Amino acid sequence: MTTPRSPNSLLREVIEEVGCTYDALARDVRRVAAENGEILQTNKSAISHWVNGTRTPSGRVGQYLAEALSRRAGRVITRTAIGLQAGEVETPAETDPVLAVIDLGRADVERRRFLTIAAFTTAGVAMPLGYDHECIARMLRARTGTALVGADDVDVVRQITAAFSAADERLGGGHGLTTVTAYLADTAAPMLRGRFPSEVLRRAAFGAVAELAYLAGWKHHDLGQEGAAQRYYQVGYQLACEADPHGHAAWMMRALAHQSLSLKQPHHCVDLVEGALRRGLGHVDGQTEALLHITHARAYAAIDEAPSAARALLAAENALLRDGGSQPEYSRVSGPAAGTVASHTARTLTDLADHSGTEQQHRAALVRWDPEKYKRVHALTHADLGDSLAAQARADEAVAAWTQALVLMAGMTSDRTRKAITSIRSPLAVYQRRRVPGAADLARRAREALA
Repeated sequence: MTTPRSPNSLLREVIEEVGCTYDALARDVRRVAAENGEILQTNKSAISHWVNGTRTPSGRVGQYLAEALSRRAGRVITRTAIGLQAGEVETPAETDPVLAVIDLGRADVERRRFLTIAAFTTAGVAMPLGYDHECIARMLRARTGTALVGADDVDVVRQITAAFSAADERLGGGHGLTTVTAYLADTAAPMLRGRFPSEVLRRAAFGAVAELAYLAGWKHHDLGQEGAAQRYYQVGYQLACEADPHGHAAWMMRALAHQSLSLKQPHHCVDLVEGALRRGLGHVDGQTEALLHITHARAYAAIDEAPSAARALLAAENALLRDGGSQPEYSRVSGPAAGTVASHTARTLTDLADHSGTEQQHRAALVRWDPEKYKRVHALTHADLGDSLAAQARADEAVAAWTQALVLMAGMTSDRTRKAITSIRSPLAVYQRRRVPGAADLARRAREALA
């Protein structure tokens, strides 16, 4: 660890600018680290050491510190801006999305620098808003190779994506991650450097690889590796722009917003989803449009804009009723649109503290999802249903819902299911003291599941 010769005046000035205590900043750093799968013990003494120059943050902690300060300042603050050495993640990104996704996949497989430095950033959520698609498109066409790509090549990518998507829903994000990223880097993405017999097939190829990149990002998200997930979503957006700059690109904008909302970081989300709607409306079917509107509703609810959230909820319901053509492959990956809309309506109502409405929507979602095909969705929905029942002081029913969730979560490699189990332990402790039937047994099973 390098010891600076003088206090870090740049860091001190930024902390003074955002107006927070060392203790509050330490809590922010721990929270950002937790979002990225790392548990830190950072406290106010550590912040003091960094400011005084007696120590410097190690590993990814400098990146977490910069992100924590960025959120408080409402602007991007890099490590360089706070007197720390610029990290690899702050260097200019690969402008060619094909090369970028190859690099991501290879780094993932080899377990080298990527996963050790990648952290979710709120600034990264807004990447599509400033993306110059036309410039990148000209460059990609100029770099086309000579190998001829056929329809069978594209179909195989879609088949592999579908197979691993189905396995992901039943076994969790950790199942087959290395296989997916290896295939993405070594076979699927390099295909995009080839020569295509038609523009239709070229667009289909970029769309297929964008869907596979989305799956890789989704699997990382399910494992709690949010920095990695965000980079896959970003490059998936770039590839989607080549396939369909309207509907598919809008869908990938939704993915970036969805991740940020899941982390309770609504920064840029309203702007991002509104941008997605501007791109997609008039170019997508009713079910895909409904999925964009429901994310819009969640974004408004996250910033306490209840009237706007209600309007977006109504727009989602109306879009579901519209006969707008067949639903594309990229949006079918999330399952039946009616089930997804019900599920995210529930999350919107949770943010608006409507626990009765939340319960109704979770129950509606459960009947719209095939319990075998979408096992993880059912598990997480039962967990959320239990939360809404607990919020209504219906302890017996909450225990029953959580019990069903644990049964379905058995055997899954998923950080989201672990977090759901962890979250019920506190109310279960209260229920045990009150001798609620089944609470003690469920608490024991939760401990065993987390062991």
